[in-house]
Amino acid sequence: MKKFLIITAAALALVGYNLTGQVEIPKSPSPEGAKAYIISPLPGETVGETFTVRFGLKGMGVCPAGLKKENTGHHHLLIDVEEMPNINYPLPMSDNLKHFGGGQTEAEITLPPGEHTLQLVLGDYLHIPHDPPVMSEKITVTVK
Repeated sequence: MKKFLIITAAALALVGYNLTGQVEIPKSPSPEGAKAYIISPLPGETVGETFTVRFGLKGMGVCPAGLKKENTGHHHLLIDVEEMPNINYPLPMSDNLKHFGGGQTEAEITLPPGEHTLQLVLGDYLHIPHDPPVMSEKITVTVK
């Protein structure tokens, strides 16, 4: 959490203002064809309350948050998120938006029984989605 606050503070320190006076944070470019995807579970799969989500990435590399390296990023897992957060700013950490700033490529998560949606969004060194954003399709799983 402390590292996230430091990185967010650094992002805000880099903020510039455009001609209309609105806050503007520079976004890292993503290469053409870059794609995030969920390796497992599969769409529609039934899983136990605790299960592993494996993250996939094509056309880019995984790098921990805080390290500025071209064509890299780290994963964020959106759980049951109806509306995408503002992708022009660092993604907010919450129970439904998990940060994997250490460069993790999988995570064990626990969810209550029922249907749940999962989606990946790649963030740059400041937790800001790339331009264009690199994100997976949203999948639905059933927790038994």
